[in-house]
Amino acid sequence: MMVSDLNAFVAIDVETANSDCGSICQIGVVSVEQGEIVNEWQTLVDPGTPFTDRNIEIHGITAWDVESAQTFSGIYDDVRAKLEDQVVACHTMFDRRAVRAACDIYRLEDVDCLWLDTAHVARHSWQQFRQRGYTLDNIANHLGIEFSHHDALEDARAAALILLRAVEETGLTVRQWQDGQTPDQK
Repeated sequence: MMVSDLNAFVAIDVETANSDCGSICQIGVVSVEQGEIVNEWQTLVDPGTPFTDRNIEIHGITAWDVESAQTFSGIYDDVRAKLEDQVVACHTMFDRRAVRAACDIYRLEDVDCLWLDTAHVARHSWQQFRQRGYTLDNIANHLGIEFSHHDALEDARAAALILLRAVEETGLTVRQWQDGQTPDQK
């Protein structure tokens, strides 16, 4: 990552097999440099735990879909290489909790990165989302971002595009957002 690129970041999204946030069954990561998406990566993950009907209804991923996939520990090095020392954007902090919970399950070291909540960014960038309605699909719809919701790569890409739009419209860099600045403080 170029130090001079104050808008470099990666966006992440995960899907889970059940209500345990560590039960990651799909992960998507989108890398952004100089305001452009430069890399996309996604993989299915064997969560090593049962799938609930509720979660299957949300994302459509089943135990059969992941039967030949690696566990989180098997993809950990790839995930860590993509996130380490980066600003990592996710829409709400669910994805952060999920990655940390999966690391705990497999007794892996937490990934050393700086987390940024794109829901928080949206709440401070667009007045209509300040109090409610700041779900990924609502904001993406408002901004004209088309995506297939509850697919980890699609959701990560949507979160990345929302952050890029917020940077463009507010004039704050990703680093400023991550440092806790908001447009009201400019």
